[in-house]
Amino acid sequence: MLTIVMYHYVRDLPRTSFPRIKGLLPARFEGQLDYIARHYTVVGVADVIAATRGAALPENACLLTFDDGLIDHYETVYPILRARGLRAGFYPVAMPVEEHRVLDAHKIHFVLATVGSGRLARELKALLGGRGEELFRRNASPGRRDSADVVFIKRVLQRELPAAERAAITDWLFRRYVTGEESTFARELYMSFEHLRAMARHGMDVGGHGHAHVWLETLSRQAQREEIERTRVFLRRIGSDRDWIMSYPYGSYNADTLELLLTGGAALGLTTRRGVADLARPFELSRLDTNDLPVSSGEPVAPRAEVLA
Repeated sequence: MLTIVMYHYVRDLPRTSFPRIKGLLPARFEGQLDYIARHYTVVGVADVIAATRGAALPENACLLTFDDGLIDHYETVYPILRARGLRAGFYPVAMPVEEHRVLDAHKIHFVLATVGSGRLARELKALLGGRGEELFRRNASPGRRDSADVVFIKRVLQRELPAAERAAITDWLFRRYVTGEESTFARELYMSFEHLRAMARHGMDVGGHGHAHVWLETLSRQAQREEIERTRVFLRRIGSDRDWIMSYPYGSYNADTLELLLTGGAALGLTTRRGVADLARPFELSRLDTNDLPVSSGEPVAPRAEVLA
């Protein structure tokens, strides 16, 4: 059995400029690590790769994974892991590190944290004109952790509109409500090459989360090939391009993705599908979100992921 846990923001939210970002407080992260230490054995990426090739994993093995390359992972997570002697996998997106641009997904997060979902949903409908109400009816259904307004905003600005239009609207909202200094904001939000190389030197795995954080399944085979190759080139600059790992942006992939990763030197693929990882399918490994596990060592072992779905 292998349980893979997925994290994003881990920060002292009340002390930040954006306390409404949906993230994990450091104290709760430490509590969850206490819980994991009690019920699981934390393993590294190399152990998981070896297990896909016939080696054994400890009973109740657990892999910790951190997506998006946020500065939280260097400033907060990395020191905690080192102090506990734990390994983990970190999966930055190349473009923010190389070009100091903020991903559209994160622009949406910070606009929501500034404006609020109700007001933003109304403004987005107005911006969309005659299409607004129809898009709202089609997309505004509550999710596991998001309100109907938030789901509407995310679906429209991440999938429903043509790429150029949704990028333009997202950028306009970000500049209006968050900042016009995107490069400065990106340098403060994401890790740098120096951060990533330091973590890799000290036993952390650094893998890929795409170059531009796009829905891979929506791309042509050639466009996917280019996106994957740019990811691998980025990892080469860090020194992490052998037996590398791809964490699929938005959990999106298809048969072309799997074939291109296999021929491109990758060893594992991480999905956002909830469940225990099946090592017989190394490029389609399921994960649990941090919210699926308790944040206190005193809690009983959580139900297996098969019954969480």
